[in-house]
Amino acid sequence: MSNVLRSIFSGLVVLSLSGPLLPTRADQAFQRFLPLLVDLDGWQGKKADGMSMEMSNMSMTTANRDYQKGAAQVHASVVLGQTAAGALAPLQNAMNIQTTEGHMVTSTMRGMPVLKSFTTKDKSGSLIVGLGKDAMFSFAYSGVTEDEALALAEKFDWKALQAATQVK
Repeated sequence: MSNVLRSIFSGLVVLSLSGPLLPTRADQAFQRFLPLLVDLDGWQGKKADGMSMEMSNMSMTTANRDYQKGAAQVHASVVLGQTAAGALAPLQNAMNIQTTEGHMVTSTMRGMPVLKSFTTKDKSGSLIVGLGKDAMFSFAYSGVTEDEALALAEKFDWKALQAATQVK
């Protein structure tokens, strides 16, 4: 019986020592956003995906999901890093442009700074929500009215997205 116990013990020791040597896959930073890219009723959503990149002087994280309903399309994404900081610059200066072709307007929605753009001719535009100084939620759309698009964008929990950007 002692040989059997010794074999079992030896096997457990070998497994415990080899455990750290087995490859482990750490969660990527973008994965915390994927559950927040929700289904939209009546729309066909593709699988959410993302990317995280770390370099010595720069980092960037994106998470995105595409949706389609007939010819209409929507692209929802969360962006963190210098790219987001650059895209958020117009929110700092209250940019408001109105033309017959469309508009670009900064305002506040749900207590958060937003940049709304719309092109009348092709019924397309985007909504950029400032989630932080270097974090944004972007909602680009085509084939729907601006009011429809804004209602769809509000289906996402912006406060939860903002909270997820604070996780390191």
